[in-house]
Amino acid sequence: VITNGKYKSVMHRVIAQTDGNRMSIASFYNPGNDAVIFPAPTLVKELDETSQVYPKFVFDDYMKLYADLKFQAKEPRFEAMKAMESNIPTTTT
Repeated sequence: VITNGKYKSVMHRVIAQTDGNRMSIASFYNPGNDAVIFPAPTLVKELDETSQVYPKFVFDDYMKLYADLKFQAKEPRFEAMKAMESNIPTTTT
C-alpha cells in the first residue's frame, strides 16, 4: 500500500528435498491497530486522485474486514476499504 503498487512482491518458489521434511516459517510486522495506512504522498501524482491505487484505512478496520474475506482476492477488500475512506484523517501529530 505504501508504495502505491509500485513495489511488487516476488513469486515464492521452493525445490523440496526428497530426503527430508520441508518447513516454512512466516513472520509478520504489523503496525498499531490505530495506524492510518495510505500510499506515500510522493508516490501519488499531485491533484490526480486516480493515480492513488490503494485507499487510506485504519489498520484495525482492515484486519476485521480481512478476517471476513481472507480467502478471497485482495481487490474486494480494498474496494470495501475505499467505501470507508472518507472520514479517515491522513495527518499525524
